[in-house]
Amino acid sequence: MNAVEWIRFIVGSILLVIGMVILFTEVFGVFHFKYVLNRMHAAAMGDTLGIGSCLIGLMIFSGLNFTTLKMFFVIVFLWFASPVSSHVLSRLEAATNEELNTQCEIYKDVKILERELAAKREEENSREKEDRLS
Repeated sequence: MNAVEWIRFIVGSILLVIGMVILFTEVFGVFHFKYVLNRMHAAAMGDTLGIGSCLIGLMIFSGLNFTTLKMFFVIVFLWFASPVSSHVLSRLEAATNEELNTQCEIYKDVKILERELAAKREEENSREKEDRLS
C-alpha cells in the first residue's frame, strides 16, 4: 500500500469511528431521556450527523465511482428528510400532548409569549379599523 491509500484508510476509519460514537450516543439518549421531545432531539441529531459521518467514511474507502455518488445522494436526502420529519413529529407531539406543560419548562414561557402576541395583534387590528373609519 502506498501513502495515499494509507491516508484514505486512516481518514475513512476515523470518520467511521466518529459516526459510530455519535450513533451510540444517540441510542443512549433515545433510551435514557425521560420525555418524548428530548428523545426525538437526540435521535434527529444523531441520525443526521452520525449516518453522515459513517457514509463519508465509506465514500472515502470506496474511492471515486458511481457508488460514491449514490452514497452522496443518500447523505443529501438524510440531511433534508431527518430534520423535517423530526420537526413535524415534534409539532404533532406539542399539539396533542396535554401534559406538555408539566414536562417542559419553556412551555409556560411560550404560552405567555403567545398571549402577549395575540394581544398585540388585536391592538394593531383595532388601530387599523380606527384608521380606516377616520
